[in-house]
Amino acid sequence: MKLLEMKHVKKSFGDLQVLKDINMEVEEGEVVAIIGSSGSGKSTLLRCATLLEKMDEGTLSYCGQSATVQTKGETQYVPKQELHYLKNNFGLVFQNFNLFPHYSVIKNITDAPIHVQKRAAEEVFAEARVLLKKVGLEDREDYYPCQLSGGQQQRVAIARALAMKPKMVFFDEPTSALDPEITAEVLKVLKSLAEEKMTMIIVTHEIDFARKVADRVIFMDGGVIVEEGTPEQVIDNPKNPRTREFLQKMA
Repeated sequence: MKLLEMKHVKKSFGDLQVLKDINMEVEEGEVVAIIGSSGSGKSTLLRCATLLEKMDEGTLSYCGQSATVQTKGETQYVPKQELHYLKNNFGLVFQNFNLFPHYSVIKNITDAPIHVQKRAAEEVFAEARVLLKKVGLEDREDYYPCQLSGGQQQRVAIARALAMKPKMVFFDEPTSALDPEITAEVLKVLKSLAEEKMTMIIVTHEIDFARKVADRVIFMDGGVIVEEGTPEQVIDNPKNPRTREFLQKMA
C-alpha cells in the first residue's frame, strides 16, 4: 500500500526554484533515505510532504487520500479540517528536537495523544512508558529536557512522534545537531524501528547508516531527484556523475 504519493511537486522561494518537478512514492514498511548536499531541496521536500510548507504545484496524498485538489490548473489544499485528519497519518522528528522545555519527558510524550487525539490517559501513559523503554529512557520520565543530553532529547522526540501511532514517520536530519558519540544512540533506535518495519522517510547525511538501514536511497541535487534505487545501486554503484561526486566528498 502506498502511504505517501507526491507528483510533479514544485516549490519556489521568490526567484529561487527549490523543488523542480519532484515525484516520490513511499510504500508501507519502506525505509527511504534522502541524501544530498546542503541546499539540494531535501528539507524543503520533507516540509512540503508534512504540510509545513505549501507546494506551488503538484499533488500530495496519504494512504490514498488526497491533501490537494487541482482548481483551474492550480494546486489548492483540501479544507483545514480534512488536513488535520490527514496529519494523523504521519509523525515528524526535527533536527533540533522541539521538545516543550517546561514539560517533563512523560508529559512531552503523552500531551498530544491525550489532548489532540482524545485518547484515555491511562492507556496513553502505559504506551508512553513502553516507548520510553524502547528508546532506552525508562528511568527518565520525570526529567525535563534541560536535564537530558542532545541524544536523549532526540530519543524523547522519537518516542513523542510514535505515541501518536502514525503510519509513517519523517525525520529531518535527526542527528545533525549531535556529536558523533551521541549520534550512535539515535541511529540505534532508528535501526530498531526499521527492523520492526516502521515506514520512515529520513533526510540524512549519515551515508553509512543509509546504506545499512534504507530500502531505497534518493539522491537530490539542485531541486531534482538525480538518482534513486537500493543502497547498493545509489551508494555503492552510482551511475550519475553528480551522485559520484557527492559521495566522494562525503567519504
